Amino acid sequence: MNKIKPCIIGLGYVGLPLILNISKKFKTFGFDVNKKRITNLKKKIDTNKEFLSSAFNNSLQFTCNPKDIKECNFYIICVPTPVLKNKKPDLNNLTSAIKMISKILKINDIIFIESTIYPGLTEEYRNLLEKKTNLKCNKDFFMGYSPERVNPGDKVYTLKNINKIVSIDTDKKSVLSKVLKVYKIVSKKIVFSKEIKSAETAKVIENIQRDLNIALMNEILLICKKLKINFKEVVRLAETKWNFLKFNPGLVGGHCLPVDPYYLSSIAAKNKIKATVTLSGRKVNDGMSNFVLDQLKNFLKLKNKTIKSSKILLIGLSYKSGIADMRNSINFQIYNFLLKNSSNVQAFDPFVENEIKIKYGIIKKVDKKNNYDAIIFLSKSKKFGDQFKKLNTKENGFKIIDPFEYYK
Repeated sequence: MNKIKPCIIGLGYVGLPLILNISKKFKTFGFDVNKKRITNLKKKIDTNKEFLSSAFNNSLQFTCNPKDIKECNFYIICVPTPVLKNKKPDLNNLTSAIKMISKILKINDIIFIESTIYPGLTEEYRNLLEKKTNLKCNKDFFMGYSPERVNPGDKVYTLKNINKIVSIDTDKKSVLSKVLKVYKIVSKKIVFSKEIKSAETAKVIENIQRDLNIALMNEILLICKKLKINFKEVVRLAETKWNFLKFNPGLVGGHCLPVDPYYLSSIAAKNKIKATVTLSGRKVNDGMSNFVLDQLKNFLKLKNKTIKSSKILLIGLSYKSGIADMRNSINFQIYNFLLKNSSNVQAFDPFVENEIKIKYGIIKKVDKKNNYDAIIFLSKSKKFGDQFKKLNTKENGFKIIDPFEYYK
């Protein structure tokens, strides 16, 4: 059996934890087109603040040169797959990675995709590789899909502690042995499937389900606010029923929940299926920035003030508390709106990367004596809850807005 030589392509929130685990057993290459990212990782610096330098070992090699990875034989692709402005899948990163592999693909190489994709896309890329290399899948090379389930900032459901779906359609024992040897290092429990399209679909519906449930709670919150009904009391009473599922309302951002519904709906549309329910949560969740701004405007109106004339502090800027990830952050969108419409806006988030703090003027410490007209809490966490308690004094309490009732 050939020696396994893994390479992780894409070293962000998904790829980095993967390579740190696999490198515990194999000498592993990490490839990324972001030269600055590679430079930092070589210094054992994770600017996403997910891992300390102690998590890195000597079996790691980082590069942005494709020539350095041509001797590898087990490629795992973890590049971002966002959506375009028109909400269509943006596959540029993934297509570039596949084309790069096509130039170095060898007999018996194994390729796995972990990026979010729509059902059937692994097969499309398999056909592309066959066309470009004249090699045949399941004969000369092998290809599978293993959906990522990384939850940034989560110290409980880490990569090692979650079930890992691994899907590849082959009966070749030597290949299956290699696949299991690699992925058993990654996760304690492997859930195997030969049906790649099922694994691709499972990935997107995991996040679509959560997106829809949060959208439902957001809509109920909007209704309760309008009808002057105590939302928290409504939830307290409803959750006494044994099969009530409790989800918190809030701003939905990040790379998965705002993206995955569009991946499934895109392939549905190609097959003349209208994904009505799949996309229904998107309109509600995307519209919650308007709800926050309306709450702010109404709050200031009672003080005979406007956004333009007020000193405002936002707490919580990344898409969720505890991480530096700003992708699709509605919190950050609200901050940018206020920056354009007020001359006196500040934001606080201890988790955000220093470069972002400097670029956007994000303060490093809240001075509770500052004379803000409004302090808005946009994220839920123990750290921000403690911050709420510190600021919720007789002097500052009447300035605080908690739009999602996180701390009330």
